[in-house]
Parts: sequence; C-alpha cells; structure tokens
Amino acid sequence: MELKRVMDRVYWLFDKRRTLVTLSAYGSNSVYGEKVFNVDGKIYREWIPYRSKFASAFYKGLNGVDIRDSYKVLYLGASSGTTVSHVSDIIGVTGQVYAVEIAEEMAVSLILLSEERRNIFPIVDDARKPENYSDYVPKCDLLYQDVAQRDQTEIFIKNAELFLKSGKIGIFAVKTRSIDVSMDPREVVRNETRKLREKFDIVREINLYPYQKDHSLLILRKK
Repeated sequence: MELKRVMDRVYWLFDKRRTLVTLSAYGSNSVYGEKVFNVDGKIYREWIPYRSKFASAFYKGLNGVDIRDSYKVLYLGASSGTTVSHVSDIIGVTGQVYAVEIAEEMAVSLILLSEERRNIFPIVDDARKPENYSDYVPKCDLLYQDVAQRDQTEIFIKNAELFLKSGKIGIFAVKTRSIDVSMDPREVVRNETRKLREKFDIVREINLYPYQKDHSLLILRKK
C-alpha cells in the first residue's frame, strides 16, 4: 500500500484502487462501518464519498483546505457524526470540533461518539439560533455546514458572523432541493452565491455529482 498526502492527516491510499483516508487520531475502531487500514503501524480510516459530502469533494478534485492540527471547528448539521469523525482525525487530539445537531435521535449517536473522541463537543440545538451556544463556542478557524433547510445560506452567514475568524475558511454544502425543489440546481447555487459575496470571497464551487445528487460544496473565505 502506498500513501499520497492531500493535506494534514488526509491521504490517498493506493492498493488496487484509490481510497481517501484520514490518519486516525483515536485508535483503530471503525466509526460507521468504514474500512480501517494499518500502514507501517499507523491507523487510517476510509473516508467514503457516498457517506460524506466533504469526502466527495476530494474525489471531485479538491486538493485541500485550511484545516489542520489543533484547529477549532464549528460544524453545523452534524447528524450522527460520520463526517465529524474525520474532522476529528484532521484536527487531532489538541483540536476541538463543536458539533451542532438539532435532531435528538441523531444527537444520541453524536454524544456517544464524543465519549470515544474527546475533541468532539456535541451541541443539541438549533443552528438558526447561534446565540444559544455563543457562551461556550469560541472563535473558530473553520466553519462547516451541512444543513437541509430552506434558509441554509442565512444560517451559514449568521454563524460565520459570530464565530468564524476573519480570513478563515467556511465550507458550505448547498442542498439545492431543500432551498427550491422547482428550480434548476445550478440556478439555486448561483442565487445563494450572490447572497454570500458581500461577506465572503468564493474560493471554489464543486458540484458533488455523482457522489451526492443536487449538492454543491462552496469553499468560502471570510472577508
């Protein structure tokens, strides 16, 4: 097996096929059924593109983003923690990921995950109301959002204003069918991008098809 570095703690693993992996920060346990590889005594976890929009962006050509060891990350729409677990790997044991999830049934799995991975801090709350968690979420080095709501762009902007440091990166998974099911997904992305330009530089837009249908990932830098 051969490894090729993509960014801090993220690699392509070549063994018959190309597989995206993260260097595990918390041992050899699988989190959601993903494969685990031992390469020269180090543990790497498969990052599955059909299970994670962030992972699918790398399969669509994303080379890397500004997220690294010891970073503080605010993650909106954490669900059961699939992608959160890989962010946990990337930022390492000295980093912190504040994972917001409104659905209590999903948050149960997230809370259990945080007991195994001590750099995950679950928050069961509404991302529309960041003032609810502003007392215990610090200024962050990266904001990641994967929220299926019609007002998802406004949610992203509001949280970025409160928590994202100037000059730092936001990653926004645009769920076009949640915004307007009747509109061409490409037009939805253009409309949402226009809303973001006042406060963010658009670094890159990635259509996630075929891994994620009707989804795009926007890489943004806060002005």
